[in-house]
Parts: sequence; C-alpha cells; structure tokens
Amino acid sequence: MIKVDFHSHSSESPDGGIRTYQYGKIIESGLLDCIAVTDHNSLTSALELAAKYPGKIIVGEEVMTSEGEIIGLFLSEKIMAGQSPEETVAKIKAQGGLVYIPHPFETVRHGITVEALDRISSQVDIVEVQNGRAFFQNCGPEAVIWATKNKVAMAASSDAHGHKGVGTTYTEIQAIPTVDNLVDLLNNANLVTDRPPIRTLLYPKGHRLRKRFIKS
Repeated sequence: MIKVDFHSHSSESPDGGIRTYQYGKIIESGLLDCIAVTDHNSLTSALELAAKYPGKIIVGEEVMTSEGEIIGLFLSEKIMAGQSPEETVAKIKAQGGLVYIPHPFETVRHGITVEALDRISSQVDIVEVQNGRAFFQNCGPEAVIWATKNKVAMAASSDAHGHKGVGTTYTEIQAIPTVDNLVDLLNNANLVTDRPPIRTLLYPKGHRLRKRFIKS
C-alpha cells in the first residue's frame, strides 16, 4: 500500500514550518510514500519540492474563499484568495486539478459551510473526513455523512504544520496517485487516523509569532 498525506504546510505558509530537507526525510525514510504540499494561498514551495522529488510531491494550495477553505490538488498556477467557492472550484478545474475539501464544517479553522459545500457538490472530488489536527472540533462524522450522501471520495490527512505532525494521519491507496487515478484509488483506500502529539497543535500559532518577530 502507498501511504499518502494530502494536506500539509511548509514554511511558506504563514503558520507552517515543514522545511524542504524535512520533506526529503519524510519521503526518504519511508514514513510516507507521497505527500501534498498545500500552503495557504501559495504554490512556491510545492513547485520547488515537486521538482526536487518528482512523483513524491503533490502540488497543492489551500485557498481561502469567501466561505471557507478549499484545496486544489495537482495545480500548476496559484489561485487567488477571496473568491467565491464556485469561482475557486472553477479555477481548480480549469487547471485540470482536483477539488479537495479540508476540515469541512469547522468554525475554528475556516472550514467551508454545509450550504456552500452543497452548492458545489457536483464539482467536489474528495472530502477530508479525518484531519489530524481536529482535536477540539472534530466534524469528521458529519463529513463522512455528507461524502456518503453525495457519493464523494473520502481521505484522511495530517494538516501538519511541522514535521512532527506528519505520519500518524494519512491515507493508504494501492498505487502512486495521479490526477487521473486518485479518485478511483480512494474507493478502496484505508484511512489511518492515529493522533499526532498534542503539542503539534501549537505549531501554527508558534510559527506565526516567530515569523512576525523575525520581520520586526
């Protein structure tokens, strides 16, 4: 089985901290076979890492829409933040990418609302039904119900903002994922949903404070 994490944040994200060499260690150690770099409103690190580790890195972006966050996977160009969910999904599809919904329905982490998700349901490829950082507000059960009702593929991902958050929540599939085969592979996936160390919850706030201090 191929171990894949579809949601992680490099140091390019304002609250992220996984460095290039740490992504390399994650891949080279076999902790994961493939990992998506999905920085907030940026593709810079994802593109650099994909060039360095071909076939092992999925280029993604976590885009802040007007009604919550949406991830595009297998992208080649940055998508601007602040657009409607419909506009964002259209931009992902125009690049031939896949629409991945991270931590839906959460109010503490900009999850997309059920009303917005219902409007774009026909364009959604994958729903994250287990998020490694969903300690205090876990809407995973509701996400499973929505995905099952709408016949959308499901995945588990770490949402790691530091390297110690990687490797406990991920998805096992039967082949290296591509934009063409991923949705079908997820029909027979195994979702691994162990929890990372609770201290990893502090990574986003810590990274933001550190970067703000450095800039000042």
